[in-house]
Amino acid sequence: MSTSDSFAGAKLPADQLEQNIRYLRDLFTGDDTLVFRELENDRGEQTIRFCLVYADGMVNGRLINQDVIHPLLEFVFQPDEGASLIDTVRLQALFSNDVKKTDAVEELIQAIVYGDTVLLAEGCPQALILNTKGFVIRSIAEPESERVIRGPREGFNESILTNLSMLRRKIRTQDLKFKFMTFGRRTKTKACICYLDSVVNRSVLTELERRLEKIDIDGTLDTNYITEIIKDASYSAVKTVGSTERPDIVASKLLEGRVALFLDGTPVVLTVPYLFIEHFQADEDYYVNYIFASIDRILRVLAFILSVCLPADYVAMVTFHQEMLPTPLLMSIFTSRQSVPFPTALEVILMLVVFEMLRESGARMPGIMGQTLSIVGALVIGQAAVDAKIVSAPVVIVVALTGICGLMISRLKGYVIIHRFFLLACACFLGLYGLLLGLLVLLTGLFAMTSFGVPIMPDVYAKGMQNYKDVYVRAPWWTMIKRPKFLSGNKVRQSGGGEKPQ
Repeated sequence: MSTSDSFAGAKLPADQLEQNIRYLRDLFTGDDTLVFRELENDRGEQTIRFCLVYADGMVNGRLINQDVIHPLLEFVFQPDEGASLIDTVRLQALFSNDVKKTDAVEELIQAIVYGDTVLLAEGCPQALILNTKGFVIRSIAEPESERVIRGPREGFNESILTNLSMLRRKIRTQDLKFKFMTFGRRTKTKACICYLDSVVNRSVLTELERRLEKIDIDGTLDTNYITEIIKDASYSAVKTVGSTERPDIVASKLLEGRVALFLDGTPVVLTVPYLFIEHFQADEDYYVNYIFASIDRILRVLAFILSVCLPADYVAMVTFHQEMLPTPLLMSIFTSRQSVPFPTALEVILMLVVFEMLRESGARMPGIMGQTLSIVGALVIGQAAVDAKIVSAPVVIVVALTGICGLMISRLKGYVIIHRFFLLACACFLGLYGLLLGLLVLLTGLFAMTSFGVPIMPDVYAKGMQNYKDVYVRAPWWTMIKRPKFLSGNKVRQSGGGEKPQ
């Protein structure tokens, strides 16, 4: 079922039905799922022959019977010199809601593999493409990875048209634009760029379209295929392309001036640009009181700092800077380290590796079993390691606290793991000086990085508090008058001058 460039510009070979059927059979040689359903209508002055071509399992059989086969057999065709047979069928006989006439072979092949039905008629050099898609798709449900206590519970599924309709129900305006394209020479996967025309950042939209047009790949089965191709800083662990399975999140990002990319066959939708602070913004921040949302964001930022820096800081203090620790704490640490055969740095590295292995195994196991494995495994291994004098108790505490903090910022999982070990290596060689040097390198890289031309870190010199009312804290809705200027050219979000309605 190849639709290579050799079919570009190819037409149906003749107006003879048998010859066109034979031609399509040859194109799909070896495909036993293809159905050729021949029909004859003898209710008029002459018998007219038709043939329906479709892929079994991709179409709605009842729809074909009711809207195509039954009308074709019952319609009385009258001689009309002013209209061709195929036009009479398209305009008068069929009940299908979407009918397209074409003689392009490439379009016919695409229609069949996408689940549409091709109608051939005797004496006609053209065919009709009928919308009869009817394959089974997953029902709408709450995303497992983005559950919320308060807020909408629906999530995207694997059908791009279903996903676009869910977005349309969130943003009911003619300003919402959809632009379709196709990726994959073999998979021919449909994709759609979505944005609000009066709000979108034009430079971001232009840059995204430019990068997407350059994609030439054999197949795209998930949005991550596209992410790795279009993202800034391809060899960096920092995300510059956002992803979500929730329609409300996509709608909120479009309202800020971002662009969304849908891909057929996956519930994950991409959004650009993606700022670093978005890792700390949870879905529920906008559905609860702004005070609680702000406190939670601050806690996530603190958890990120601890998760990245705590192991390195512990190694630096115990190995190089013991004088900075209180004497009772220092004595307790050294007492617990008696009979431990490994240096502090190796202790921490071993426990971090074991913790990551436990977390990964728990994530791959089925639901409750995976959670039980992670909790029980961590308790048993930690206690056994301390009793066996393989590691010290303070190291277990540090690694456990590091892991708990890391769970609060699951979106930064990959970044945290890589840079945690990077800072740990810096601390092993130069102590706190190495830790500070490593942090300087990381911060320099973050402030120099962009996402489709937009800096991923907030501009510390930017004027106006409106740019920071939804960054590290969330201000009340009635105070957020303007959109951040680096996201949208249309700044005004609401009227009212920032005064609370009474």
